[in-house]
Amino acid sequence: MTFPAACPLPAQRLDEMIDALVEQGFYAGKALIDPGLCQALYREVEDRAQQDVLTRAGIGRGRDFEQRLDVRGDAIHWLDRESLAQRRYLDAMAELQQALNAALFLGLFEYEAHFARYPEGAFYRRHLDSFRGRANRVVSTVGYLTPDWSPRAGGEMVIFDEQAPDREVARVAPEAGTLVCFMSEQIPHEVLPTHRPRASIAGWFRRNASLGGIVDPPR
Repeated sequence: MTFPAACPLPAQRLDEMIDALVEQGFYAGKALIDPGLCQALYREVEDRAQQDVLTRAGIGRGRDFEQRLDVRGDAIHWLDRESLAQRRYLDAMAELQQALNAALFLGLFEYEAHFARYPEGAFYRRHLDSFRGRANRVVSTVGYLTPDWSPRAGGEMVIFDEQAPDREVARVAPEAGTLVCFMSEQIPHEVLPTHRPRASIAGWFRRNASLGGIVDPPR
């Protein structure tokens, strides 16, 4: 099976994303990930789940890392370009990185991403992906992979107002092919409990905060 190597966003959708990031800090678009690529990535994460080789996710980094099922319940695997599907997805994100840098002068340096699989009943409580002045994640992405998603299955991403964090401004259903992009330091969000297994790719465009050849913070 072959997949498109180019950015999944046509020019018009890319303009919509950039405008939305400037105006409201987030963007959600349906049918932005190639269906064949989406299917291949979904099979890959499900195969890993069946083999029980996904890693339980946690919160914090370095010495502050801990697993907290009362905060988040997903299991992950970092993308490392080991499959053609992973390479195509990461190539698409590299093109998106170039487009965001050209339009918004963000100085994005690299992209890291992992599969995230939520088993039935799992959730991720409200959080920010980065705290102002403390890390180098700038723009977050979430690409959804699970086919035939039903509204009854739950698992939506809830996006909250930056200025009034208790006010909900959007809900995004985790439908296969949907891509969400938002400013990591600005947008509080959560994942509601899912009533069936739910697969996605969570990723972050980062600025270069290297010191002595070591990228900070480590992942």
